[in-house]
Formats: sequence, structure tokens, C-alpha cells
Amino acid sequence: MEAMELYRQWLADFADDADTVADLKAIENDPKEIEDRFYKELEFGTAGMRGVLGAGTNRLNIYNVRRVTRALAKYILTTPDGAEKGVAIAYDSRHMSDVFAKQAALVLCNAGVKAYLFDSLRPVPVLSFTIRHLKCIAGIVITASHNPKQYNGYKAYWTDGGQMPPESVKGITDRLPETTYAESVPMDEAEALAKGLLTYIGKDVDDAYIAAVKKLSVNPELAREMGKTLKIVYTPLHGSGNIPVRRIFREIGMENVYVVPEQELPDGDFPTVKVPNPEDPGAFALALKMQEKLGADLCVGTDPDCDRVGIACMTESGPRLLNGNQIGCILLHYILSQKKERGELPANAAAVTTIVSTDMAAAIAKSFGCEMIEVLTGFKYIAEQIHRFETTGCNTFMFGFEESFGYLSGTDVRDKDGVNACMLIAEAAAWYKKMYNKTLVDAIDMLYEQYGYYGDKVTSFVLPGKDGLEKMQAVMQALRANPPKSFAGTDVKALRDYQTSKRICGETVEKLTLPKSNVLYFELEGGAWICVRPSGTEPKIKLYVNAVSGSAGETQRLLNAYSDAAVKLLESL
Repeated sequence: MEAMELYRQWLADFADDADTVADLKAIENDPKEIEDRFYKELEFGTAGMRGVLGAGTNRLNIYNVRRVTRALAKYILTTPDGAEKGVAIAYDSRHMSDVFAKQAALVLCNAGVKAYLFDSLRPVPVLSFTIRHLKCIAGIVITASHNPKQYNGYKAYWTDGGQMPPESVKGITDRLPETTYAESVPMDEAEALAKGLLTYIGKDVDDAYIAAVKKLSVNPELAREMGKTLKIVYTPLHGSGNIPVRRIFREIGMENVYVVPEQELPDGDFPTVKVPNPEDPGAFALALKMQEKLGADLCVGTDPDCDRVGIACMTESGPRLLNGNQIGCILLHYILSQKKERGELPANAAAVTTIVSTDMAAAIAKSFGCEMIEVLTGFKYIAEQIHRFETTGCNTFMFGFEESFGYLSGTDVRDKDGVNACMLIAEAAAWYKKMYNKTLVDAIDMLYEQYGYYGDKVTSFVLPGKDGLEKMQAVMQALRANPPKSFAGTDVKALRDYQTSKRICGETVEKLTLPKSNVLYFELEGGAWICVRPSGTEPKIKLYVNAVSGSAGETQRLLNAYSDAAVKLLESL
């Protein structure tokens, strides 16, 4: 069906919904906007679905939330005891998050599937924990993570607490075409409660989650000792981290925690930031001012669903932000070094990171006899490795991280955990302050001295709308058809094409073992690499550049040269 025909059908089908009709009427003279809203359905994939709020098949609204939930319910009803095990549901501070969460719960109830709905906003890691804690079949979080305020999303999880695996995603997407808006209706809330299909959950689960996080403290005595002097500024960036992060700081003994007042309370407009993303230095502007004013050792920020964490440390020249790779390497080294010192490092220790994260992590792991496993981008792949370790006994999970500010050190949660990370960051800061009178900025410099100067740079090309999708596909096709032989005078040693599962090195072709993915990875002579991949959650292509050398200056020079060459190439395409 053409976009304009779908547009008219929505006006007719939802004529009783004044808000939807008003939203659609507002664009009646904008054919490009109508095309963008209706040229396709919002895709449901391995990370669920994410989109701009609004009426339309390619927008996030109550009708699309209800329909995908109805398809989820149909799939759950084919699994043993799935309906009785039920689905846990959480949501963050974004516009419509609470509404979508309740609608999803009541659609499940109407299909005979139990729903466990949080009584107020909660972070992603709490939901992941809850699925395992309550032994649910699945979970849903209504969030768009760190996207701009216009977005919201629907993240789906499976029974292990990790994001939904491919076979379960297929179970839902196979049922979506047959699932209509008309059949995807919610049960009355009072009826759902009376029938025992809807249960509200809260403090008991929170207590169990915090207890599980506290067990991951590496050095609790040190935290209590240094917590009297270590000064921390924290910003939840208007999101769901405020209560659990402050609670974990308090319970491990961090007595001097100061919250940025303008960013403390939930607010879906995120009025103080351009985007509520700890990866964006601009998101820290208010927190850094407060850090300077207080002379705080550490500044910590979490995104709206509290799965990502960014930090800044006070230096002689003022606060300095660290990137995701630097934070990940500091935490990895802290965990492994402390475990080894205490005689608690298992012989089969393993850490997991992604192919676009720094190679420094592998160097650190190797120095402690810890296996480093690389997976595709997406924390669900890290969760898959944890599951493999548990089922085979081949390894003991120590730590997992993504360069995009996501970290996890335990197994009770199967997604990146901002609360867990905040605790470890505070502990690591306390350790470096006590042992060396140093900050975490000094810590990464010490690690560079030991392991080599690794550097990284990420550039994003935003390509929205139908045209953008076509451009992304065209860029990747052009790179495959004519891959560059060098960047800034440095030869490409090998090309990994994860779409075809091939690593091509001269005349030699090796098979890649990771799942197929639309990713191109260029290995350069000298240990540098360049990776190009379309984002799975946003309309953008991401360019990753990594380099290593014996000095900070040389690494920066290489990064700039390779990045400039790669950016120029992509812009030409």
C-alpha cells in the first residue's frame, strides 16, 4: 500500500482518537513527511524497535506498541508455561514511556499472559535483573536510551535477561504481518488486577537488585575508608538513574555525593542538554561547572535508562572527560589487578568486548592471563558469551564493555549496567587516590605507559529518512565493490567483511566465525584499524578509527591522519 493510502486509512481507522487525528491533520500538506511516516513499518529487530514519536506506521505510538506486544504474546503462548511465567516491564523518563509500558502490560493481559509492571521508572539493568529474579519468560523496557527527546523505543528481552535472541525475534516478526491493530487491544486495568494477570512491582525487587550489585564490589573495605574523603558529582541527565545510583553510592560508603540539581528530576524534554548522552561532552556542561566549584575528584553521568556511564576527573587544569574505551580499560585493569592481588582471579578468567572497542583491553587481559573474547557490537552478544560460560563451564566472566560507555562485571544482569559501573568507578577512583594520590585521568596515563598509547576516534554521519537508508546501503555497497588499499599512506593489511564472513589478506581468505553483520573492518599495517558500520538504532553510519604507538603525540597524529582520510572517502561516497 502506498504511503498516502496508508495515511488516509489511519485517519479513518483511528478517527475516534483526537490526538492521532490532530497529529495527522497537521501534516496533510506535507507529502514528504507523510512519505517518511508511512513508507515502511517501524522495524522490530534484535534491539526491539526505536523511532520518532508520532502517528504513522514508521513512528512509535500506542498502536505500534500494542501491535508488536500482541505479536510477542502470540509467540509467548507457543512456549512452555510462557503465559504463566509472564513478562516484566519497565520504562524510563521519556515522553509516553509510562503510557506505552502500561499499554504493553494490558495487551499481554488481554492475551492471557501475566505482566509484572514497575510502579515507577526504572533503569534497563533493573529490568534485566528482574526477568531472572522473577523467572519471567521475557521483558520489555520502554526507552530510547541516549537518543534525542523526539525518540522513544521498545527494547525486548528474553528469559536469560539478555536482549532477545534471533530465534525469538523471528518468532515475533513472523507473527507481525498477521497481527492487526484491531485485535491488539488492552484489557481494562481493574479487570487485569482482579484476575491476577497484572502485578505491580517495586521495592522488594529494587532491594534484591541493589544487593546483587553490592556483591560485585571488588574492594568494599577500601570504598568505606575512602568514601569519607572522595568527593563525587553525579548527574542522572533527567533519567532513571537518580535513585539507584545514589543508593549504591550511599550503601558502599560514598558519603560526599552531590547531584546536579537542574538535572536531578525525570524530564522527557531533557531541557538542559542537546542530547542526554554521556558520550556527548555537552551533556556534562552543568556537572563540570559544579565539579569545578566543589573541587570534586570525580564527576559521573548516566543516560536516561541508566545503562551508559561517562566520567570526568579533576586535574590541575580543570575537569577532564574520559572516553568509553578509557573507562573500560581502567575498570578491567582494576578488577583483574585487585582479584589477582587477593588471590581471587580464576584460572579460566575471561573478559568480553566488541570488535570496535580498543585493542588495549586485550593487552591488559593478556598480562593477567585472562582470555579476551571479541564479539559484534551490541551488549546482547556479551550476554550470549556469559550464557555460554555458564552452560559449558569453559570460562568465568570477569568484565564486559563496549566503547559506547557500557560496562558490566556481574552475571545477575545481562545488559550494560550503569549502577554497577558507577560503583566500580567510585571504587577505582578511591583505590588510585589511596595508593598513588592520583585520579582516573592519571590512571589511564599510567596504563598507556605500561601497555602502549592506544587512541580512538568515532565519527557519525547522520542520514535520516528513506533517502538516508538508501544512502547508507549505497555507501556500504561502494566500499565493498572498491575497498581502499590504503589510508593516509598506510597499507590495508587485511579486510574483514562481516556480511560475507570473510577475512581477506592478499590472496588468503579466512572464514570469520562471528554472526553476519553489515560491517567492514580494515586492518592497517602497524596495528591500527578502521571500521565502518551502519548504526542498528539510529539513522547514521559510524566510522571507528583506532591507532597505537609508543607516544601520545604519535598516536594522535596517526588518528588524525587516518580519520581525515576515512572521512574524506565516506563523504565522497
